[in-house]
Amino acid sequence: MTHEVVLIPGDGIGPEITGAMRRVVEAAGVSVSWRVVEAGAGVIEQYGTPLPEHVLEAVREVGVAIKGPVTTPVGTGFRSVNVALRRAFDLYACVRPCVSMPGDGSRYEGVDLTVIRENTEDLYAGIEFDAGTPGADALRELVAAEGAGAIREDAAISVKPISRAGSERIVRYAFEYARRQGRKKVTAVHKANIMKATDGLFLRVAREVAAGYPDIAFEDKIVDATCMGLVMHPEDFDVLVLPNLYGDIVSDLTAGLVGGLGMAPGANIGTDCAIFEPTHGSAPDIAGKDLANPTAEFLSAAMLLDHLGEREAADRIRCAVRATLAAGEVVTGDVKRALTGSAEGAAGTQAYADAVIAAL
Repeated sequence: MTHEVVLIPGDGIGPEITGAMRRVVEAAGVSVSWRVVEAGAGVIEQYGTPLPEHVLEAVREVGVAIKGPVTTPVGTGFRSVNVALRRAFDLYACVRPCVSMPGDGSRYEGVDLTVIRENTEDLYAGIEFDAGTPGADALRELVAAEGAGAIREDAAISVKPISRAGSERIVRYAFEYARRQGRKKVTAVHKANIMKATDGLFLRVAREVAAGYPDIAFEDKIVDATCMGLVMHPEDFDVLVLPNLYGDIVSDLTAGLVGGLGMAPGANIGTDCAIFEPTHGSAPDIAGKDLANPTAEFLSAAMLLDHLGEREAADRIRCAVRATLAAGEVVTGDVKRALTGSAEGAAGTQAYADAVIAAL
């Protein structure tokens, strides 16, 4: 069977690591018809946007995609290709497994947890008002009129919407994921002690949903205590479910427990569409130099194959990556440096891919 998959190579190191990923998927014996569409900084001059309409149309038609990293402007400009894709297809669940592998260069062993992040609400909904704009002034006046507090005249304002419906579906997804994967516990992460309306709603809904899954243990933790607990005793965690902003931050923290973002795969799941991608950025400083670590892209491809029903091939890829890292002979500079303190003698992106293919 041949699977059609949209491929968005991205920019920066994206084309290098997605090219290596295609070779690994082919070596795993899966037949894929790649529909390649370009997005990112390189297409802005041609289309006036980093996310052209034909890219959205391709994903809409096929329903499944994998991408490389795409540069997000800081402070100004187009908000984010990733955020725009999640919004366009209502990809409400961001799933990021963090699993220790021998030779991954981390300070921890035995980490095996999954972060499930709500993807569409919270501060990442993009409802913002620059300081001094009519919208900001109107909000300041509303807050004052409601007796809710005072906002300085020179303040920019972001709005944090968290809904009952959005909270329920992400928490339910976390519990269903735990059942499918044979997981034992779900932890809802929040700051309801301070943000009693928004995070308070998320927590109340999480407790309600948890009552319908008596076979899965449930706990809730404040986000700052969660971060401390993850660093001190990561073995205490299994599946974590979080609102958008906390999920973004905590998923990077958990990636640090297993060797860094170069080791951390991700999936963005909706009702009718799924997009897979590594959690790291586009690293333009090393683009085109054959230095990037493609492990997260390989593991994201394994998640894609799981989604397509190619579980055996997905497991073979994961095993080949583990074997290559455990051998420690052909690894990229970031891993080499973590293991030995020096990147001397490290392999390039393509040589590492060759080693994974050989392990397959």
